[in-house]
Amino acid sequence: MSGHFPRFTHSKRFLIIHFSSLPFMLFVITVPLAYTVFGIIIGLLVLLLLAKSLLGIVVIGEMQVGVVAKKFSRRNLAAGRLIALEGEAGYQADTLAPGWHFFLWPWQYSVTKEPVVIVPQGEIGLVVANGGEPIPPSHILAREIDCDNFQDARAFLTKGGEKGRQIGMLTAGTYRINTALFTVITQRTAGSMGMMPEELFIYRVAPDAVGIVTTLDGVPITPGEIAGPVIPNHNNFQDAQAFLSAGGSRGLQEQILLSGSWNLNPWFARVEQVPMTEIPIGHVGVVISFVGKPAVDVSGADFTHGNLVEVGHKGIWATPLYPGRQPLNTHIMKVELMPTTNIVLNWAVRTEAHHYDDSLSSITVRSRDGFSFNLDVAQIIHVAALDAPRVISRVGSMKNLVDHVLEPIVGNYFRNSSQEFTVLDYLTNRAERQREASAYIRTALQEYNVQAVDTLIGDIVPPAQLMTTQTDRKLAEEQRKTYEVQQAAQTQRQALVRETSIADIQNSLVQSEQGVNIAELQANAQVKKVRGEAEAAKLRAGGEAESTRLRAIADSEATRLRGVGEAEAIRAIGNAKAEAYRVGVEALGTREFTGLQLMQIIGDRQVKIVPEVQANGGASGTGGGLVEALIGLLAQQQTAQLGAPAPVAAPPPPPPAADVPPTTSDSKEL
Repeated sequence: MSGHFPRFTHSKRFLIIHFSSLPFMLFVITVPLAYTVFGIIIGLLVLLLLAKSLLGIVVIGEMQVGVVAKKFSRRNLAAGRLIALEGEAGYQADTLAPGWHFFLWPWQYSVTKEPVVIVPQGEIGLVVANGGEPIPPSHILAREIDCDNFQDARAFLTKGGEKGRQIGMLTAGTYRINTALFTVITQRTAGSMGMMPEELFIYRVAPDAVGIVTTLDGVPITPGEIAGPVIPNHNNFQDAQAFLSAGGSRGLQEQILLSGSWNLNPWFARVEQVPMTEIPIGHVGVVISFVGKPAVDVSGADFTHGNLVEVGHKGIWATPLYPGRQPLNTHIMKVELMPTTNIVLNWAVRTEAHHYDDSLSSITVRSRDGFSFNLDVAQIIHVAALDAPRVISRVGSMKNLVDHVLEPIVGNYFRNSSQEFTVLDYLTNRAERQREASAYIRTALQEYNVQAVDTLIGDIVPPAQLMTTQTDRKLAEEQRKTYEVQQAAQTQRQALVRETSIADIQNSLVQSEQGVNIAELQANAQVKKVRGEAEAAKLRAGGEAESTRLRAIADSEATRLRGVGEAEAIRAIGNAKAEAYRVGVEALGTREFTGLQLMQIIGDRQVKIVPEVQANGGASGTGGGLVEALIGLLAQQQTAQLGAPAPVAAPPPPPPAADVPPTTSDSKEL
C-alpha cells in the first residue's frame, strides 16, 4: 500500500508494521507484550472489583451522605429501638461523610447514598425523629437536644432525644442528615407531609402590624388568666426550647412580635397579624388590660366609681395613650378612644361625623299651657385627657356616656323645665331658657368629670294650631293699629268739619248774642225810665205818688221781667241750637250731620236737585242709613210744595221783643 497508511507483514514469530513513506521510526510490538498490557488492565479492573468486595470500599460524593444498614450481627436491637448504637443489626447511627470508606463489605452492610438536605434562604426545615425516647404526655413536641442540628444522630440518641415532631428546626443551610433517623420537611416536600408550603417560609410581620402569638406547647396557663406571662430570653419565640425551659405557657401570649422576619416553628407557635392600634389626633386611648400584675387602685379615696391602676397592671390604666400608633396586643387589652376636642351632640335629625349622637332625636316636651312641641338641642362637651380614664371607669365608653348620662340629663331637664313655661316663653325668651339650661347641665356633668362647654337651643317646633292662632292674633293687632290710625284720621277730619260748621253758624250765634245784649240794654233803659218817672211822680204828689209809685214799680218790674224772659229765651234758643249741633255730630258723625244740614237748607230754600222726587234704598238692597232716610223725607216735602210759589227770602230778623214768639225756621232748627 502506498501513501501514509501502514503496511503489515507477518512472520512466524513477529508481526511487523511498516510505516513507509512516513518520517517515523519503525515500531515492532510483540504479541505477548500487547496481551500483557491488556491483561494488566483487565487484572487491575478485576482486582479493583475484588478489592471493593474484599476491602468493603464505599465512595461517598461531596453532596451525599452515606446511610449505613448492617445486615447481620451477633447482637440484635432492643425492642422499640430503630437505630443501632453498638453495632447491632439495622440502621446505624453514624453516617458516611464524603470520601472513600473501607471494610464495609456488601454482604454485611448496605450503604444508601442520600443527597444532603438543603434549606434555601427564606425557608425553614422541620424535623421528625423516627427513633428515640417517647415524648412525655404533657408535651406536644420533642425537647431539643444538642446534636449539631440533627447531624449527629448518636448524640441525639445518647442524650435522650425523643421521637416525633421536634421543637428544634433547621434554618437556611446544608445539612448531612441521617435520613434513617430523621425526616426533614422543607417547602418542596411540605405537600406530601400534610402541610401547607407557605408554613415553611420565614414568618414576616408587616411594618404597620403586630403579631399576636399563640403557643401550642408548654405548661397550662394559670387559672384565672387568659394569656401566658412574658417569658424572657427566648429570642421572640425563635428559641422554643428556651421558652419551654423557662416555664412558658401554651396558649395566647402577652408578648407580641413586632415588624420583621422571624424563624418560627409552625408546630410550636401560630401568629395572627393585627393592625397597630392608632390613636387619632384629638383623642387619647384608655387601656383596659385583662392581664398583668394584680390590680392596685391608684385613683384615690374620692373616686368611688371603679379602680385605676398603673401601666402593666390588670385593670384600667390611669395613664392614657396619646396620639400615634401603638403596638398593643388587642386580644388581652382593649383600648377605648376618648375625644379630647370639643364634641357637638345634636338632639335633632342631623348627626355629626363621629356618630356618637346617632341614637339622639328631637326632645318632645309639654308646656305649662298643655301644648306638646319639639326642641332641637345641641350640647358641646369636652373631656380632658387625664380625666378620660375616670370617665371610662365610670361609664365604660364614649357611646355609653352619651346614651346613659348625657341623654337623660339633657332630655329630662328640658322636659321638666318646660312645664314651668308656655310655648310662647320659649319662642320669646329663648336666650334666657338657654342660659338656664347651660348652667344646670354644666353643674350636672361635673359629677362625671365631663366639661359642658355650652348648651344651645336650636329649632323650636310649636303646635301648628297655636301658630295659626298666634298668626291670627298678630294680624288682628296689626288691623287694630290700622283702625286706630284710621280712627285718628277720622277724628281729625270730624274736628275739621266741626270747626267748619261752627264757622258757618258763627253769624247766627253772633246775631243771637247781640239780640240778647240789646234786650238787656232795652230792659235796663226801660227800668231807668220807669224809675225816673216814678221819682218825678213821687215829687209831684204825695198820696197819689205812692199809688203811682207802686204802679210804676209794678210796671217796671213787669217790663224788667219781660226783658229778662226775652233775653233768657233768646239765650236758651242759642244754647239749644249749639247743643243740637253737638248731639247731631256725635250721633251721626261730622260727615252725615253736615249732609243733613245741607239738605235742610236745600229743603228750606226749595232748591230742586233731582229731575224727579224719589228716595232709593242702599245699593245692596238692605236699606240706607239715617242720612238717606232724611234726604228722602226732605225730597218728599219738596215734591209737595212744587205747586206753591217759592217764598221770598226774608231779611235778617230784628232784635226780638219780649213778647215775640220763636219763628218757624227757629222751630225747625230746634
